[in-house]
Amino acid sequence: RPILDMSYSRHFLDFQGSSIPSSMKKLVVTKLSQNFREAVTLRQDSPVPLPGDGDLLVRNRFVGINASDINYSAGRYDASVKPPFDIGFEGVGDVVALGLSASADYTVGQAVAYVKAGSFAEYTVVPAKQAVPLPSVKPEFLTLMVSGATAYISLKELGELSEGKKVLVTAAAGGTGQFAVQLAKKAKCHVIGTCSSDEKGGFLKSIGCDRTINYKTENVESVLRKDYPEGVDVVYESVGGKMFDLALNSLATKGRLIVIGFIAGYQNPTGLQPVKAELLPAKLLKKSASIRGFFLNHYLSEYKMALKDLLKMYESGDLVCEVDFGDMSPEGKFIGLESVFRAVDYMYMGKNIGKIVVELPHSVNSKL
Repeated sequence: RPILDMSYSRHFLDFQGSSIPSSMKKLVVTKLSQNFREAVTLRQDSPVPLPGDGDLLVRNRFVGINASDINYSAGRYDASVKPPFDIGFEGVGDVVALGLSASADYTVGQAVAYVKAGSFAEYTVVPAKQAVPLPSVKPEFLTLMVSGATAYISLKELGELSEGKKVLVTAAAGGTGQFAVQLAKKAKCHVIGTCSSDEKGGFLKSIGCDRTINYKTENVESVLRKDYPEGVDVVYESVGGKMFDLALNSLATKGRLIVIGFIAGYQNPTGLQPVKAELLPAKLLKKSASIRGFFLNHYLSEYKMALKDLLKMYESGDLVCEVDFGDMSPEGKFIGLESVFRAVDYMYMGKNIGKIVVELPHSVNSKL
């Protein structure tokens, strides 16, 4: 099988016979800001990186957009990291070259997915240990890497789901909400999902949501009070601000609120929208309720197992992995790294149904 040992050459052929360039496009954070367009620069002529002995060089075909891309470009995750630094958390693509040790488990031409900073680039070096082999390069697999795994692990570890429990999912038609809805249904729970349009509501019903609440046309608090007077047992919360307060007030006795994000605040300079926290101890005590935060990086020991299970469910047709390429956005489908900026805007405007994915086209001029 072909192994391209890259240590000698900056310019080489990929497995389809076309020349891999010596330079590439990539997105780089050049200034810390919660305004993604201000923070990030498209570099046209960055050197294509060289994989080391245990690495793969992946030609990215699809990259995922995450709400936390803005937290990263604002420097909120690690204050010690100073610009310039690479951005983008996840990608799916082909292995075009690899180091000698990496060739024990991978071959040139293999489809892989990965979670690693620096995916907003035409090529990314990925340690072989961090790669996930795939049967083919499909954008649906990308939905599972961060979004699917977040829903799966957080609900399994913190949700204590069981038959008949009432589960509220906020931003339910989004990249990770779609999985929280489906996984809660698989646990035989009654699922309520908030969303911002009737079209999203239709999608949520199609994946099993029992009650959808369009917060643009319905008062979420009134609906929950009227239809669920005893409260909800679990909330999967990613919005923050007023939605957090509302979710907290809607908890049942012994209810659990899982915080996986607070997208409403990410574009603020401080990253936080105020919540009515001064009454928090009393509210929790009164209901024996609890709030748990969930950050995927702290649960990496569970990651491989979660992904294996999610991939199995998707391949057997038991899991819908909705991808939004921005076809309905004003300027059309998200193609090329230039469109990452539009894709981030689209997410923060709340337009997406499912996971936002950007396609990176690659023309192969065969030399064979």
